Amino acid sequence: MFNYSLKNGIVVTSGGSPKAGSLGVSGERIAPAHKALTVDLGMKSFVYPALINTHDHLQGNYLPRVGPKPGTFYLTWYPWDNDLKASDTFTERSRLSKEELYTLSAYKNLFSGVTTVNDHFPQALNKTILPTLPIRAILDYGLAHEVSSYDLKWGDGVEVEHQRAVKNGWPFITHLAEGFDEESMDGVKILEQMGILDNHCLLVHGVAFSDEDIRRIARAGASVSWCAASNMFMFNVTCKIRKLLQAGVNITIGTDSAATGSYNFFEEIHYARDLYRKLYGEDLPAQTIFEMVTRNAAKAFWMQDQLGTLEQGKLADILVLRGHVDDPYENLASAAMEDIELLTLAGKPLYGELRFIDLFGGELPQGYSRITVANRPMFVIGDPGMLYLEARKKIGFKKILDFLPFEPTV
Repeated sequence: MFNYSLKNGIVVTSGGSPKAGSLGVSGERIAPAHKALTVDLGMKSFVYPALINTHDHLQGNYLPRVGPKPGTFYLTWYPWDNDLKASDTFTERSRLSKEELYTLSAYKNLFSGVTTVNDHFPQALNKTILPTLPIRAILDYGLAHEVSSYDLKWGDGVEVEHQRAVKNGWPFITHLAEGFDEESMDGVKILEQMGILDNHCLLVHGVAFSDEDIRRIARAGASVSWCAASNMFMFNVTCKIRKLLQAGVNITIGTDSAATGSYNFFEEIHYARDLYRKLYGEDLPAQTIFEMVTRNAAKAFWMQDQLGTLEQGKLADILVLRGHVDDPYENLASAAMEDIELLTLAGKPLYGELRFIDLFGGELPQGYSRITVANRPMFVIGDPGMLYLEARKKIGFKKILDFLPFEPTV
């Protein structure tokens, strides 16, 4: 049970103006600031809700990327899957156990400020692994791989999975319009004809969304996970993101796996914003990005009563970043892995600078280890250094995984 306050930080939350102040944690929840244990941030740090990644493949985070031949792009995801399985990346990746791959992926997210993620695989494949990870990988979702004739038939079928999601107040998550064949381009219409295009739907990718599709999605109240880097790498196009935003669609951000997408969540944010500027000749406001990766994502997961803002009573998922620019939204939008000062999950410190060791009573408890990131000594839950070394041993050489921002020591 953790009880502490973060004092003299710039607290940034949806629905209110960022302001200097303190934030309390009582058990798993955000609470009024109190004096039980206080860490002074010295007015140099920004305090945000921890970030939420709405689309990742936790078994697939490995490098280098696998994509189309130079000068070409895919029509659908299906030929990419064949290329992946024939690649050296897949051969190397297969030397690691599923548990090792999932744990590496959890650290990929943790080291970029993410405490909550969706693994886009059916619960039959991941339900025993996800609860063992150092971050929150949600288990409460309905799932279809997609709605084409060549989808992977995950779960219990589109209608059953959607009904389960509605009954339980979960998201229904599916890849949609991920390509430009006739079936992919009809994805939104197919969902609507099935009677399951609604506000439980979290639609991933959407590179082939038409203007009419966007109107349908907006009317239904569905959410979209924008995976800009993966889209451009595979298809040389992304969804009509400006029209989706103008229509009022709830937009979130996902990394997809590192095999096609960004190697961490901060890099995905940078890429998405740069791409928006190139596509439209205008800026994507940093505050809009902040909403995408916090409140919007919590809404898409049907967890807005628990996550996404720093309101009292919500889970204390907190990200503390050093301030390198004055504007708090720009500070997040331009952040990198080395800017994290503290990350907590339901009040529990997962990762941070050693100055926060007082949250443990002054001594790092069992189940944590120390690493060095950008010349800063840090604590982290678990032992990613040993995991990294074991992975290299199995792979057979000194593999560099860019989503791990440290070099392990023996």
